[in-house]
Amino acid sequence: MMACRKLILSGIQPTGVPHLGNYCGAVAKWVGLQNSAPVPRESQLYTIVDLHAITMPYDHTQLQANIRDLGASLLGCGLDPAKCILFKQSDVREHTELSWLLSCVTPLSWLNRMTQFKQKSQQSNNHESVSLGLLSYPVLMAADVLLYKATHVPVGDDQQQHLELARMVATTFNDRFQRPVFPKPIPVRENPDEALVRIMSLKDPTKKMSKSDPAPGSRIDLTDEPDVISKKIRKAQTDAIEGIFYDKEGRPGVSNLMTILSAVTEMPIADIEAQYGSYQTGQFKGVVAEAVVEKIGPIGKRIAQFQTDSAYLDAVFLDGQEAASVIARQTMAEVKTAMGMA
Repeated sequence: MMACRKLILSGIQPTGVPHLGNYCGAVAKWVGLQNSAPVPRESQLYTIVDLHAITMPYDHTQLQANIRDLGASLLGCGLDPAKCILFKQSDVREHTELSWLLSCVTPLSWLNRMTQFKQKSQQSNNHESVSLGLLSYPVLMAADVLLYKATHVPVGDDQQQHLELARMVATTFNDRFQRPVFPKPIPVRENPDEALVRIMSLKDPTKKMSKSDPAPGSRIDLTDEPDVISKKIRKAQTDAIEGIFYDKEGRPGVSNLMTILSAVTEMPIADIEAQYGSYQTGQFKGVVAEAVVEKIGPIGKRIAQFQTDSAYLDAVFLDGQEAASVIARQTMAEVKTAMGMA
């Protein structure tokens, strides 16, 4: 029988210091899971997925700096290497090895159905230049998860389809080789309403807050100074409607500010409406700015400290590599035996 020990794994692409949307949507959840109960360190793994980052055009001169800034940021947000394994995906060679082996049992038709591949390939000016890596991205993600026999994966809505593919790959592998090597990973959320928490752009609240947006005022980075945060929120797109109430379609800007306030204070939207319903948008922006500064101000200071401590970052990455590799090697031995390669 396959062991049912709970193991959590999730990853984030290295785009430098995360913004508020990254923090509220993913990183804060990781820290909450890490601190929710005393569990063995080996049961929670968080990885900087630099191999995924190169599936689309990128600035190779900035990649290493982005990785280190993200590592410092994850530590600054509260991930503790003594409580979880924090590592770089490319430091563990078994990720790419397992990805190739799984690609040999994954039907091409499954990959052609991936919505994210269709969307990203359409962004290319030359469809013929779309890389094989972009097409096989979900297989690498499946390898990331299955390599550690993860049972629970904190994942956003945009990755749900990829996680479902990982479940299908696990089943296909186990059935084909008649060995229960991989468990079927399931998505994990702290509460049923988590999918509703999505931080949008301050400039265009119909789009997600994103690093790729060329306008710095569209997002709040975790290292922004308090006056910068206040300025960005004061200039956030809203409307001239009286009062403060949630209407995502009719009032996307105000609704986004309410979502931000809820995310950083854990105050339900209904309570925000009750407390600030009579406020004008300018007044309400001041409330939101103050709450965001209070929440991420200390985080930004900790990130800055870790950014200047290269030796500690190197030690964290090396320790994470060694700890993750122990698990990865054990899984690969089972995989190769099952496939008749050992």
